[in-house]
Amino acid sequence: MKILVANRGEIALRILRSCRELGFPSVAVYSAADQDSLPARYADEAVSIGGTPARESYLNTGHVLKAAIESGAEAVHPGYGFLSENADFAQAVEDAGLIFIGPSPETLALTGDKLAARRIARQAGLPVLPGPDQAILETVTDAQLAKVNYPVLIKAVSGGGGRGIRLANNLTELEEMILAARQEAKAAFGDDSVYFEPLVQQARHVEIQILGDGHGRILALGERECSIQRRHQKLIEESPAPSLSPTMRQNLYQAALTLGKTLNYRSLGTVEFLLNETGGFYFIEVNPRIQVEHPVTEMVTGVDLVSAQLRLAAGQPFKYAQKDIHPRGSAIEARVLAEDPENGFLPATGEITYLKEPGGPGVRVDSALYVGQEITADYDSLIAKVIVWAEERQTTIQRLQRALNEFQIGGIPTDIELLLQIIDSEHFNQGSANTTYLETFQFVPNGNEETLKEDMALAAALLAHQSLAHPQIAQSHNIASGWQSQAWKEQMRYNF
Repeated sequence: MKILVANRGEIALRILRSCRELGFPSVAVYSAADQDSLPARYADEAVSIGGTPARESYLNTGHVLKAAIESGAEAVHPGYGFLSENADFAQAVEDAGLIFIGPSPETLALTGDKLAARRIARQAGLPVLPGPDQAILETVTDAQLAKVNYPVLIKAVSGGGGRGIRLANNLTELEEMILAARQEAKAAFGDDSVYFEPLVQQARHVEIQILGDGHGRILALGERECSIQRRHQKLIEESPAPSLSPTMRQNLYQAALTLGKTLNYRSLGTVEFLLNETGGFYFIEVNPRIQVEHPVTEMVTGVDLVSAQLRLAAGQPFKYAQKDIHPRGSAIEARVLAEDPENGFLPATGEITYLKEPGGPGVRVDSALYVGQEITADYDSLIAKVIVWAEERQTTIQRLQRALNEFQIGGIPTDIELLLQIIDSEHFNQGSANTTYLETFQFVPNGNEETLKEDMALAAALLAHQSLAHPQIAQSHNIASGWQSQAWKEQMRYNF
């Protein structure tokens, strides 16, 4: 089975590697900005699908489908984001006689539409957050306003990943936040429909990974805690969820399995819940695709989720039964983002000038980074994921600290220091953080006058050393540009 991967970056490379392990020929697609990317170089074939903006390439159904047909691909894996939850795209793939590696178009139509998903979940008997199941029109009606209890979330009907979500604390903010949510949803998903959802105070975000064969067999492959979020986007995820009672865990599993069976679910999916302070939980959405945080589930269950998807798509029998799933140990994932901590964590751009990814026992890095790579503002700021496993949670935290401290990326700012401060915090170590934790978390920039002087001294010493060993280097670099690279201190260790 020849597979086209309709995505980019780390997830594209992750899928391509599973294709190679299983002996499936692969096709990568790339935009103008990604023609030299690792996925484009790694795949058996690579096809250009248009310009740098996602709407001209990764979000262009016609271009992606043309690449699949002309390359002779038999199946399409959408990864996450872009067209992964687009029912029309999935239908177009199947209408072309190809296999869509994911849920059926019918399931995508129900789950990709968050309002339809709420209705299905309610019919299946799951607890659902109160609120109208209708999209907000251009003008908010008096009937809708009468049902709003502040603070309220405005959420995109389509898509996921924290995009198209805004919080309004009062009527004055409501109109502005609706407009902002609409604009972001339109840019990210091509659909500006939004709806109201009440904000659950002090909530935890826990999701259940499911895998279905489309013929009634559904597995629950453990849960993931996703409460560490900034701007409604996850930063750190772990499995198992800390401080979760066995009873709550089983209740969540049962709810997810019930919904999966109701949907006759095929392939991978994630059923997401909010847990409140009083021990209750609410269904919020289904993510009908592979998740960014899927590696933590792989680490604790030993199940290769991508390979499971590919095998099912190839018509191979279900390899696992529920009795075979025995999560072991603890896994945590930290998302490394190209964001500037000194500038409000705005997306950062630049060239990767130095790279040293961590390794060692229990450490996995999912990335598609390379020296010389240009990081642009055209796509999501996620550039790598550091995933660690250990038998006990505290050891996992210590291992993650070690791995993040080893991760050296030169040329662009990242959120690594923020991640280190979060996992060193009391609430995180106690497993008591909730979705609003980072709203009051005080990030301390890792730099003061003394460390700045030290960095400049190290940079000057390194430059002097390189000038003696390689005179041509001195002609093309200067201290002012050099010491700003985050990897100078790491280079010092290996140049003397």
